[in-house]
Amino acid sequence: MKLPLNIDYTGKVVVVTGAGGLICGAMARAFAESGAKVAALDLNEDAVKKLASELKAEGYICEGYKANVLEADALEAVHEAVLRDLGPCDILVNGAGGNNPRATTDNEYHHEAKEGGKSFFDLDQSGVDFVFKLNFQGTLIPTQIFAKDMAERKCGNILNISSMNSFTPLTKIPAYSAAKAAISNFTKWLATHFAGTGVRCNAIAPGFLVSAQNRALLYNEDGTPTARSAKILNGTPMGRFVDADELIGATLFLCDDRSASAITGVVLPIDCGFAAYSGV
Repeated sequence: MKLPLNIDYTGKVVVVTGAGGLICGAMARAFAESGAKVAALDLNEDAVKKLASELKAEGYICEGYKANVLEADALEAVHEAVLRDLGPCDILVNGAGGNNPRATTDNEYHHEAKEGGKSFFDLDQSGVDFVFKLNFQGTLIPTQIFAKDMAERKCGNILNISSMNSFTPLTKIPAYSAAKAAISNFTKWLATHFAGTGVRCNAIAPGFLVSAQNRALLYNEDGTPTARSAKILNGTPMGRFVDADELIGATLFLCDDRSASAITGVVLPIDCGFAAYSGV
């Protein structure tokens, strides 16, 4: 990866949850290439072990750990392993999250709902609960566990992954939009709560990216954009989706105590101008 910023993280221990995915895997790699000792955490053990193996083969320091961000006891065991293998956490990237089809409506507007489709009234409560837990508690619990290292040493950084949905909710995904709004609010709460300890907390809010989770929503099987994808691009001034690598510069900047020492409680949009455009 060609890093957008030349920031030296040598000696820093960076814990990245959700590192088995596209976005956070790229973040883990960027920190490793910047000299950090990276702990890559994900429920998908094969994915993070593969990432760690690749980075080690290239001469970087990375360990992969199977981790469920919703299980505090298991995460405490991972924390102990990270302490043993790499040292206390300096930077925590809370990247685990996502949506679930059970918490998604089939229609954008209720008056367009079709018989047999899943309307707002048909949303599965267990699906909604899962989305809230994965995104909010999946950020809160790792922070409770790994931020102790930072608070005790009175330094460190927490970076949360919010979404442009947190500013303006998208149709069809009410639970995910609301859960990401909670992440943005929680980021500001953490920034205030830890301000006296020297620990900073910020978030990035990615715009639309193409990933395994949403590819079917954005592209038809023949590779052409879906109607929803066309609406997104028409409402994006730059006329394209965000690339995962375009999140790296902000990530490295916000977690650097020299460059961003006075920045805390910020939720930074990275959206190709989506939020700036009124539609006319």
